[in-house]
Amino acid sequence: MRRDAEKELTLWKDRKDRYPLLIRGARQVGKSYLIETFAKEHFPDSVVINFELQPQLKACFLNLDPQEIINKIQLVMGVRILKEKTLLFLDEIQECPQAIMSLRYFREKMPGLAVIGAGSLLEFALQNPDFKTPVGRIHFLYLEPLSFSEFLVAAGLEPLRQYLSTLNLSDTMDAVIHDKLLEWVRLYLILGGMPAVLKEYFLSRDLAECQHIQAGLLQTYRSDFGKYAKTSQQKYLQKIFDAAPRLVGQRIKYSNIDADTKSRELKHAMHLLEQAGVIRPVYATAASGVPLGAQIKENKFKIIFLDVGLMQNACGLQGDLSLATDFTQINSGSVAEQFAGQELKATADKYQPRHLFFWARDKRGSLAEVDYVVSIGTEIIPVEVKAGKTGKLKSLRSFMQEKKTRLGIRISQEPLSRHDNILSIPFYMVENLTRLSKV
Repeated sequence: MRRDAEKELTLWKDRKDRYPLLIRGARQVGKSYLIETFAKEHFPDSVVINFELQPQLKACFLNLDPQEIINKIQLVMGVRILKEKTLLFLDEIQECPQAIMSLRYFREKMPGLAVIGAGSLLEFALQNPDFKTPVGRIHFLYLEPLSFSEFLVAAGLEPLRQYLSTLNLSDTMDAVIHDKLLEWVRLYLILGGMPAVLKEYFLSRDLAECQHIQAGLLQTYRSDFGKYAKTSQQKYLQKIFDAAPRLVGQRIKYSNIDADTKSRELKHAMHLLEQAGVIRPVYATAASGVPLGAQIKENKFKIIFLDVGLMQNACGLQGDLSLATDFTQINSGSVAEQFAGQELKATADKYQPRHLFFWARDKRGSLAEVDYVVSIGTEIIPVEVKAGKTGKLKSLRSFMQEKKTRLGIRISQEPLSRHDNILSIPFYMVENLTRLSKV
């Protein structure tokens, strides 16, 4: 399966001022496969070190000098590492913090060697207070589950994706194509974007087996708890992990998760799962200017899950989704909100972490809430994920009036259109949101 990140890796390879690269993302989103596939296609040779499977190789990084490191690796592994010809891939790099530290020196003393690191729990190493990240000497690339557009390509429908990338408001889409795209969206909501699940589907077309793989992935995340939490904390991780899929789209109140557990314990568990990439916070922002993150209220937030397929599996929604003609109504619209948030993250700049925000006015008698708020350049745009064909977009219009914004966006099942200052984008075109909003 081809990933959009391959284009970024190709550009990175060809840069004269190339930096060592760290690929960040949750477990099982396809980091190792992406890098190994890229290495085979773009380098004469590659050397892979997996610090989980080869812990003895940590000793090669006791000294941070790149030439000494390379010499030791060549002697121990019996390989040749050549500048401009070899890609050195350091997998599960969080198991060897010295290797992360060494990346800055590869940049300074051996810039001709291509070096990429990745790890399933890398965030814990990078955010450890005792660890000094080599800021300014390495670049980061963020990998998410496959987006809906990447899913179309994996399904052999790249021409359809290309068609959508050029579709404008002045164009008319045939209703048959629109309906077929919504069917693909419904299938994506069941499968999600985890590579292992999609690989099974395109091999067997067996949805039941895909759901077994999803259940296995969920168990993998549970099995990881012991790698980043004390035994006494793991019960709180379990509570949050079990509750998170059904809480998508709701304001988080720890008392609703477990009234008998102290909020600080659940808050810490929430933070750990965020670091693991399993849940993503969506913070309330005042949305009075950019950056949106400078005006957040940390105690007022919602969440989305890592992947919509895993979310619906954990909630037991597969049957509902497969039978529903209006999938936006499933689980009170949370599936649609999960999809939109996941797409906004997956289609963002891959060199920057994409944070999600929403807006709410909680004044008595004047309540309003907009699902997402995005910034495009210096412009702030409200985004409403609308269930079904009805709805007056009252909150969206309230935001636009209060903030005096030029445009509001509705994501729904409706075809692409614009009426006055409301742009209606169908679910299958979220990738094109930035392009269409500039028209």
